[in-house]
Amino acid sequence: MNANAAERMNAISEQGLCIGCGLCQAVAGRDKIRIMKTASGDERPVVVDAEALDDATVDKIYAVCPGLHVEGLPQRQLTRATVLDKVWGPHLRIARAWAGDARTRFEGSTAGVLTALAQFILDDNRADCILHVKASTAEPTFGERHLSFTVADVLEGAGSRYGPAAPLADVDAVLARGQRFAFIGKPCDIAALRNLARFDARVDKLVKYFLTPVCGGYMPPAALDKFLARKNIARADITAMRYRGRGCPGPTRVETMDAAGSDAHEFDYLDVWGEDASGWQLPFRCKICPDGIGEAADIAAADTWHGGSPTPEEVKTDPGVNAVIARTAAGAELLNAAAAAGAVVIERESATHELCAYQPHQVRKKYTAYDRHRGLEDAGRLTLQTKRLRIEELAAERPADERAQQRQGVRARAVKANEATPVVLAC
Repeated sequence: MNANAAERMNAISEQGLCIGCGLCQAVAGRDKIRIMKTASGDERPVVVDAEALDDATVDKIYAVCPGLHVEGLPQRQLTRATVLDKVWGPHLRIARAWAGDARTRFEGSTAGVLTALAQFILDDNRADCILHVKASTAEPTFGERHLSFTVADVLEGAGSRYGPAAPLADVDAVLARGQRFAFIGKPCDIAALRNLARFDARVDKLVKYFLTPVCGGYMPPAALDKFLARKNIARADITAMRYRGRGCPGPTRVETMDAAGSDAHEFDYLDVWGEDASGWQLPFRCKICPDGIGEAADIAAADTWHGGSPTPEEVKTDPGVNAVIARTAAGAELLNAAAAAGAVVIERESATHELCAYQPHQVRKKYTAYDRHRGLEDAGRLTLQTKRLRIEELAAERPADERAQQRQGVRARAVKANEATPVVLAC
């Protein structure tokens, strides 16, 4: 048994840094590492053949894992026209927009812009398929990797998935198809695929667009279980779950089947998450995220509620508007072309000060990330390595006592993160 390689691999999950993207399975192969549902309810990499897992493979995983390594936009993607904001990163255009098709806007989790862009990419023959996440057929509260080849198929995947998902678990096989594709994933998934591009030339050749939502994190299964328990819903009875969409933000809908028959339960967004996001519980890794705003994407799309959460009135009446950040020349050209074709409606131009008003929690995380990472170092834990995200510069602007509090807080929580993520090791 190569115990050292297996221990190093397991340390990512044990120390609370795995975000479940699945890339490690693609790098090592399913015969060595497999993404599986663990005792915590999360999807995590499990070493299934420690004898075959070598240090060279784990070295590569450490280099591409977005739980450990997050970079901003590749330098080659910057242009003379690129504006670099200290908080919001590189961008060429920021606009308020929504999907041109009314159904797509309604089905999307905010205003359907990412769905509309994916549909336009296929319609305009800019890629052969879309790699994204849709509701899992095996675990209804989870997401699962899906390749969409038609506009209708893309629409079926609309709506945010706040449960675990591993969109890159078989990305090697997707790349092996040799087809052009666009990728829609969380910012950490985007970072993972950009990391892989440094080792695999097929990524830059075949991935035509990197699209992402501005991300507040995902709901740990344990947190969802608490919500379901309050509503007297057994997870085992769930046959389908939609976290949001069909309106902005739309209801959380849980469909069940038990001895009494089928039923559907719909809950108000604020009932699930709280009016001030007080019901929003995050995995440890999301709490120290240095890039929830998708700095490595071509386009990032955000919610536009002032203060970061909708009011009760907005929950009932908001038709949905995305703040769209075009970061690269490819992203700006795509947005412009989609708007010209009517796939996306541009309401007006926007700016970073509006993004700060819409996403104050992202601003807070950006300013605290550096010191939170130093807290991991102080605890002797694995620590995130970042480039081109300016988090050290931002941290320097904060009061010394607040910085010390953040650093010490993460140091104290590091051990708890280790205890909260059970790992299964098969040799």
